[in-house]
Amino acid sequence: MEHVSLKIQSLSPSATLAMSQKSNELKAQGVDVINLSVGQPDFNTPEHIKIAAKEAIDNNFTFYTPVPGYLSLRKAIVAKMKNENGLDFTPEQIVVSGGAKQSLCNVIMATINPGDEVVIPTPAWVSYVEMVKLAEGKTVTVPTGVEQNFKVTPEQLEAAITPKTRMVLLCSPSNPTGSVYSHDELKALADVLAKYPEILILSDEIYEHINFTGKFDSISQFESVRDRTIIVNGVSKAYAMTGWRIGFIAAPLWVAKACTKLQGQYTSNSSSIAQKAAEAAYVGSQQCVEDMRVAFERRRDLIVKLLKEVPSLEINHPEGAFYIFPKVTSYFGKKYNDYVINDANDLALYLLQEAHVATVNGDAFCAPGYIRLSYATSDDNIKEAVRRIAEALAKLK
Repeated sequence: MEHVSLKIQSLSPSATLAMSQKSNELKAQGVDVINLSVGQPDFNTPEHIKIAAKEAIDNNFTFYTPVPGYLSLRKAIVAKMKNENGLDFTPEQIVVSGGAKQSLCNVIMATINPGDEVVIPTPAWVSYVEMVKLAEGKTVTVPTGVEQNFKVTPEQLEAAITPKTRMVLLCSPSNPTGSVYSHDELKALADVLAKYPEILILSDEIYEHINFTGKFDSISQFESVRDRTIIVNGVSKAYAMTGWRIGFIAAPLWVAKACTKLQGQYTSNSSSIAQKAAEAAYVGSQQCVEDMRVAFERRRDLIVKLLKEVPSLEINHPEGAFYIFPKVTSYFGKKYNDYVINDANDLALYLLQEAHVATVNGDAFCAPGYIRLSYATSDDNIKEAVRRIAEALAKLK
C-alpha cells in the first residue's frame, strides 16, 4: 500500500527535467530532436579542473570532509568573494553543498517557518516555489513581463511586503529570462528593503559569470542589507561542472551554522573529489570562464537576431545566463491538423512533436504565456532550431 506524504504530494515535478526526458525518449526512437530545454553549458569541464579531481583520487581525498566543506575550498571561496565581489567573509560563513540547488533549499528550510511569506519576482526558476512549499512557507509571487524586461520594480516589491514577509528571493542574471539587474536597479530594491530589517534576502547568483553587461552587481554590495543577504553560487554554470554538484552559500554566521546543522543530518558533506575540483576552479586561471562567456554572448546575439525574424514572437534582449523567454500568446487559439494551441504548454508540446525542438513552457516558471529556450548549444543547432520553430509556427492558423 502506498503512503506518500502530503508534503511530497503537494510538490510539482520539475518541468525542465520532464521536458528533457520527453526529448530523450523521442531521440531514443530515432527522432532528430534539438534540445533547447536543458539548463546546462554544452562545454566540457576545463582540463585543469579534471586533472585536479584525478589527483584528488590519487592523493586519497576520498574520506568524509567537514560538513560545510574542506577548509581549503572555503578559503578559496572567501578569496573569490573578496577579489571578484569586494565582500568580506570568513570560512565559517561559507557552507559547501551538493549544488546550488541544495544550497538554496538549505537556506529556505533553515530560515522559513510555516506561514512565513517569501516574495519571489516571476518569471522564476521552477524549484523556488517548491522549496518554499517544503518549508511550509507561503510564496508571494510578483509578476513581471517582457515589457519591463522581466525585472521587478521597487513599487512592486514594496506592495508585496506584509508583516508576514520573511524573505525576498532574487536571481540575477535570471533563469529563465536572462535579465540582469543593474547597480541602480538593485540599489532601489535595497532602499525598499532597508525599511524592513526583519526580511532576509536570498540572492541566487549562479549565473554571475555568464553576464554580457561588463559588470556583475550583487544586492549584497549595499551596506543597508548586507548583514541579512545570503548569496548562493557554485561552479555548475561558470565552469561547466553541472554534474559535479558543488554549490555554496556565503551568509551571516547564524545562517551558515543553521545550514551546517541541517546538512549534517541529511547529506553531510558534498563529494570530497568534486570539492577538490571546485577548489582548482576557483584558484586556477579564469580564462576558461571568459572563453565560455564570450561564446554564450555570441550565441545570444545569434538567437536574438533569428527570433526577431519570427512573426508574432515578443522577446527582450537578455543580458546574461543562456536563456531567452519569448512571449507566445499571439499563437493561442490557433491550430494545425489535430493540434490546438490553448496555452504555452500546448505550444511547447507542439514544437516538440512538429518541429522536434524541446523547449519549456512558461507556466513552470510562474509565467503563463511564455516559453523558455536555452541557447547553451552550438551555433548550427541554434540556426536549425529557430528555422524549425519558424516553420512550425507558420503552420498555425
